[in-house]
Amino acid sequence: MHAEPENLLVIDVLDDDAGLADVEDLRGRTFQLPAEWLPGAADGAAYRVTLSGGQVTFTPDPHGAARLRERSKQTLLDFSDEHDAGDGA
Repeated sequence: MHAEPENLLVIDVLDDDAGLADVEDLRGRTFQLPAEWLPGAADGAAYRVTLSGGQVTFTPDPHGAARLRERSKQTLLDFSDEHDAGDGA
C-alpha cells in the first residue's frame, strides 16, 4: 500500500464581508472556498483535506502553513537550479 499524498490548504486572504477564503494548496494552485467550511478560518490558517465517501473534511493543521512555506521554498530552489544548469550551454 502506498502513502496517501498529503492534501493541505492554507488561507492566503480571508474576506469576512464576502464570506470567502482565498486558499493555496501544496501544488501552488489557488481556490476560493466559503469561509464557513473552514473551522476557525483566519489569515494563515492551514487545513488538512480528507476525502471520504464523497465528503470533504477540512481539519485545522497548526503546522500546515510552515509546511507549505517550506514546500514553496524547495520548489523555488529546484526551479533556480534547473534554470542555472541551462545557462552554461
